[in-house]
Amino acid sequence: MTFGNHPLSVLAPERAPRLIMTPGEKVAAIRACGVDEVEVVDFTPELAALSPEEFAARHFEGRDGSRHRVVCGENWRFGAGGRGDAEFLRALGFEVDVVPYAACGGERVSSSRIRKCLSAGDVEAASAMMGRPVAVEGTRFRGKGRGSALGFPTVNLQGLGQLASLLPLGAYAAEACGAAAVANYGMAPTMGDAAWTAPVLELHFVDAPPPDLPTEKVRVELRRFLRPEGRFGSMDDLVRQIASDVAIVRSWQRQRACV
Repeated sequence: MTFGNHPLSVLAPERAPRLIMTPGEKVAAIRACGVDEVEVVDFTPELAALSPEEFAARHFEGRDGSRHRVVCGENWRFGAGGRGDAEFLRALGFEVDVVPYAACGGERVSSSRIRKCLSAGDVEAASAMMGRPVAVEGTRFRGKGRGSALGFPTVNLQGLGQLASLLPLGAYAAEACGAAAVANYGMAPTMGDAAWTAPVLELHFVDAPPPDLPTEKVRVELRRFLRPEGRFGSMDDLVRQIASDVAIVRSWQRQRACV
């Protein structure tokens, strides 16, 4: 069981964090752990007002009154005011297993810590905590041809979803369909009047684009943050910087191949 929206979006909208995963992505991740059925519940004012007893009866009891075994995290709370917890359920006669926090780098893994790393561009640490690469998926669209004119043709992606809004604008070492690329996420301010009006992910493959690259939706794994986005003094300066980014990604690619 998981919520489709963050509880703070109802309880304190001004403090609600941006989601790291969409409900669909979360369900897929839970299923990948071996869970057969996933219930996605909308957190509503009505749900928030349920007492712990009412919440438990609605969600943890079968129609015949049987009680489900509950597996939860250390800091899990439920019911109005967060008054329910594992011990509360045990007192009601439920069997409860508490899963301890995962740790990474000697510290607890939490969504807040992951968001902090993402906002700082530390996709390597965020990936380590999530147990999978930080990835975004966008829809391909035809660009303005400026990348090709500069000698660095790109695949352009938009509609990257909420996770992308957590990331700083800039250049990343990336992979798509197993092929290494420089991914520039931003507005391309050096282009002046031809700059984007909203952030776009421009993907330049350091070798030829992979033959199996999708024609519509493309999933991109962000492996390392290279530099923040900036406005360059000239197109020549921009070209030199992109060439440097490509060289860094090629070196990173060789290092990974040797591991």
